Amino acid sequence: MERVFITGLGTISSIGINVKESFDSLTSMRSGIGEINLLDTNLKTTLPAGEIKLNNEELKNILKIKSNKIFSRSALLGLIAAQEALQSSVINCKENKIGFFNATSVGGMDRGEELYKNYINNTQYDKNYALVHDCGESTETIANHLGIKDFLTTISTACSSSANAIMQAAKMIKAGMLDCAVAGGSDGLTLFTINGFNSLMILSDEKCKPFDQERKGLNLGEGAGYIVLESEKNISKSNRKPLAELTGYGNACDAYHQTASSENGQGAYLAMKKALLINNINPENIDYINAHGTATVNNDLSEGRAIERVFGNKIPPFSSTKAYTGHTLAASGGIEAVYSVLAIQNNIVYPNLNFKNKINDLSLSPETSLKHIPVLKNVLSNSFGFGGNNSSLIFSKC
Repeated sequence: MERVFITGLGTISSIGINVKESFDSLTSMRSGIGEINLLDTNLKTTLPAGEIKLNNEELKNILKIKSNKIFSRSALLGLIAAQEALQSSVINCKENKIGFFNATSVGGMDRGEELYKNYINNTQYDKNYALVHDCGESTETIANHLGIKDFLTTISTACSSSANAIMQAAKMIKAGMLDCAVAGGSDGLTLFTINGFNSLMILSDEKCKPFDQERKGLNLGEGAGYIVLESEKNISKSNRKPLAELTGYGNACDAYHQTASSENGQGAYLAMKKALLINNINPENIDYINAHGTATVNNDLSEGRAIERVFGNKIPPFSSTKAYTGHTLAASGGIEAVYSVLAIQNNIVYPNLNFKNKINDLSLSPETSLKHIPVLKNVLSNSFGFGGNNSSLIFSKC
């Protein structure tokens, strides 16, 4: 069966509009979480978020788009990151059978909200805004601009969406259905997500602190992250040097609760165990865990217990990068896949910002400073979503 390699990376978030800027922020311990400026919400001064400080017209300028076509914010963010990933891989879409696996939670909801606001206020509105509301529209928009036509799909499984997109792409490449794929996800900040998460009472009024005993909740964020996956056969023909290999993936749904993880982390435990079994990787061979780590009371305790169950008393260094970017929902697995590959390339573990006190019910504590590891071979990246949809990916040094 085909091995699957990563040959391209692309990302945009509140800590950088490309891979280089993002990595510089990660290694400088520079968070992108702060006051909301662009989204018109009455919560902007009370709930910090990882907002990208570029409006949609400025995003279009980066892309050099002159068209009057209506774009959702998710589509623009996704296009910036996916374009960077594809360009960095130097893959020619016309010469390869390539797929696009796009994850999103909100799709074009920002445009739908704008249409609704203008409609109920009896002000001028454009009915075409409704046409970009659907999640699949952003997938088609990005694929059309990239020239990907062989296979398109949209995956929306809450916060595990991007990880599932990457997993599905890998399976199709292994099955010989595709030569390569662009996989990941994109989500923009919307009123629906801000108000929805606020109604669940899981948003923090200060910068989030994952895995801390005094954690108060998550900060939302926005952004996009994609990786280019390529078959071993395809790489051997092109002589491209891979950045890393996708050696494991697993998905499990514990169906415990609509918005909460099970107390013993059963779904997370099963997802990590499945990922390890793909290539029979021993838990002690994982060098770093990029944890889901949302900084909510429920998630961090549940994920921590699952990590303890998998790794016992030999827990590898771990941290959550959501204290940098905020929780970017469906995009988080794609963004953190990029960060995981960068960790392998540079032999580093990212610090868990804002951590002070260990959770009383756990034996583990995250890394709090930038840690250099002589040879970092395997990174486990967790993405756990509402409804108990849990996914884990393992990236390995080539």
